[in-house]
Amino acid sequence: MATRFPRSVYDQTSGMVYFARMLDKIRLQATNDLGKDYIENLGGGFDARCCDFLGVKYDDLKKQALVGGTDDVLFQWCFEHGRKPSADEIADWNDFMIKRGWRDAVAPRLAMRLKEAKLEPRAHEILTMFDFIEVDEGREPPKFN
Repeated sequence: MATRFPRSVYDQTSGMVYFARMLDKIRLQATNDLGKDYIENLGGGFDARCCDFLGVKYDDLKKQALVGGTDDVLFQWCFEHGRKPSADEIADWNDFMIKRGWRDAVAPRLAMRLKEAKLEPRAHEILTMFDFIEVDEGREPPKFN
C-alpha cells in the first residue's frame, strides 16, 4: 500500500477549514493510498464533528465523494442533504477548529500526542491539534500574528 498524507487541515473549501482534508482521506483510502494510522479514525474525531456541523452522515458523504465531484460540488451536496451554515457560522467553525487543543478539553490529548511523536521540545509552537497534524505530516503550520 502506498501512502500519502491528506491535504492540510487548514486548506479551505468555500471558506471552511478541514472539509477538503476529510474528502482527501476518503479518496486516498479508496485508492489504498491512505496510511493505516488514519483508517481507524475515519468518520470519527474531526470527521464526525465536520459532518455533524454540516448535518450529513459521514457514510452518505463518503458514498457521494466516491461517485465523484469536486470539493465545492460535494460541499454544495452537503448543503442540499444537510444544512447550509451561514458565513458567520463557518467563521465560528474555523475559529473553533483552528484552536482545538489550546487550553481546552483536548489539551491533554495534544500533550500526549506531542510526547508520542517526540515533539515535546516544540510544544511552545505546536499549540493546537491542527498545528500538531501539520508538523506530524511534515508541514509547518501557518503563523498567526
